[in-house]
Amino acid sequence: MSNTSNVHYMDHPLIKHKITMLRDERTGTNEFRKLVEEISMLMGYEALADLKTRDVEIKTPIEHTIQPVIDGRKMAIVPILRAGLGMVSGLLALVPTAKIGHIGMYRDEETHLPHEYYCKLPQFIDQRLAIVVDPMLATGGSLADAVEAIKQRGGKDIKAMCIIAAPEGVKAFTDRFPDVPLYVGALDRCLNENCYICPGLGDAGDRIFGTK
Repeated sequence: MSNTSNVHYMDHPLIKHKITMLRDERTGTNEFRKLVEEISMLMGYEALADLKTRDVEIKTPIEHTIQPVIDGRKMAIVPILRAGLGMVSGLLALVPTAKIGHIGMYRDEETHLPHEYYCKLPQFIDQRLAIVVDPMLATGGSLADAVEAIKQRGGKDIKAMCIIAAPEGVKAFTDRFPDVPLYVGALDRCLNENCYICPGLGDAGDRIFGTK
């Protein structure tokens, strides 16, 4: 994993390999969905490397011992609807007790600006690590607005995760929230005139749910 300021770019060969398979237009819905889950789990392993722990006493079949467990309230996974839903199961495989929130955004087809239409977060969001997930970071608007929605509801400890990002989106997001760590699976070349990431992988939501 390589870091630039507060942006963390994945360089693990398994993540790179699976993202290449994800991009391929021949990859069907079932395989695409599984790849998103697997990539999310691999990225989550990196993103959660700094979780705080506390010591507890347990008894093994051999003896009593002091060992570490995750400290504090369980984290919250907050997918941006609808494509972000595809990343939830991968993170839940790592932290099965995590709570799930949902933030609904839609993009205006003319202005390309995001609009929030739904937000439901777990209780005590101010005491949880909230991980906002969305497969694609294009303009950065939806992800930034989602983080703003969590902050407005008391969230303080927030991380953001996307599988593919455009440089324009990374800059827009980090300019607005330099304090929020951003984890990126692959940094692509640019946005086209329709604000789609190039080379990208098409519409992640359509490919996850088979609605293209």
